Amino acid sequence: MGIKQRMRCWMSHGDAAESLPEGFSILAHTESSFAAAVADRSRKVYGLQFHPEVAHTEHGSDILRNFAVRICNARQEWSMSNFIDSAVNDIRGKVKEGERVLAAVSGGIDSTVTALLVHRAVGDRLTCIFINHGLLREGEEDEVLDMFKTLGIKPIYIDASSRFLTRLKDVEDPEAKRLIIGEEFARVFDDAVKEHGPFHWLAQGTLYPDVIESGVSVSREAATIKSHHNVAGLPKWLNLKVLEPLRQLYKDEVRQVARLLGVPEHMVRRHPFPGPGLAVRVIGKVTEEKLRICKRASRIVEEELARAGLYDKVWQAFAIVGDDRAVGVLGDGRVYGHIVSIRVVESVDAMTADWAKLPYELLARMSNRITNEVEGVTWVTYAISSKPPATIEPQ
Repeated sequence: MGIKQRMRCWMSHGDAAESLPEGFSILAHTESSFAAAVADRSRKVYGLQFHPEVAHTEHGSDILRNFAVRICNARQEWSMSNFIDSAVNDIRGKVKEGERVLAAVSGGIDSTVTALLVHRAVGDRLTCIFINHGLLREGEEDEVLDMFKTLGIKPIYIDASSRFLTRLKDVEDPEAKRLIIGEEFARVFDDAVKEHGPFHWLAQGTLYPDVIESGVSVSREAATIKSHHNVAGLPKWLNLKVLEPLRQLYKDEVRQVARLLGVPEHMVRRHPFPGPGLAVRVIGKVTEEKLRICKRASRIVEEELARAGLYDKVWQAFAIVGDDRAVGVLGDGRVYGHIVSIRVVESVDAMTADWAKLPYELLARMSNRITNEVEGVTWVTYAISSKPPATIEPQ
């Protein structure tokens, strides 16, 4: 119902069906797949070779709704207010009387909502820790602590930046960076358990796209696109059970929950920030110089988007810096400086994303400010790859 005969769909698979089982018929095809949608109507078994759940597929939501409501007779009772009640009850059912929960908060919407849900469920048996791993955005520490003060939660602040940056020294491989950061977080947690514990649970703000990209899903054949430090697995020596109340939600749903829980609107609207922080936006070795450039250039990108009234219209916006350098002109002389890439994307759920078609005048202002205000930068480029084939973050 409501589906056009011809529509655009998003396909990124490397495999395809060559023949159909007995009882199945073809419902749809593409130029490259003779069986993009199949069905055994007698058994009510349906299969798709494209992604109906992503924003780029036309009528994708209608397809899923038709299947759930018209074929499976599911009742449409899901709402974010119902989710809050369900999540709180689920947490209370798991965390037994007398057990305590440890939560790492970053100020991001995911960890903030996780902490608020757990706090609503277990009260003072929750201890929040805000770890500064040295990879935060410019001015983020103060913003985060101020926000939690308004929410009635006082996190324990731990400056572990030297620990993380020491572990990351000379590490270039992006997957190794993510795993090192995840492991170091676990070690900081272990120290916190010894000092402030005992704790029995670790609450994490894992979202559904994190689970999918990490290959941890209903399918044993799911490929790992990149490890997320939330879902890469906790070391056995940490000895904590995991609470992931947002594991089935997308980012836009988490924002709805945040508003219902009273999170300040300016924090709700903040762009998503990766758990490993700027380590995945600094290509190659993580150095103090590249972190300085990445922080300041990213803030300029955000400021110019806000000034143009576009900050809330895009999904993410940031700067990327690597080891590549290019010649520039300073005064009457030639200088050799870093190349900064600007990344601005539009998305609904982070499962797919398009690069934002920003006005040339806006890009020019960003470029001029970065080269004039950020020492050591000579060139600025704009990243125009969509997801897929690229990912939103460069690493």
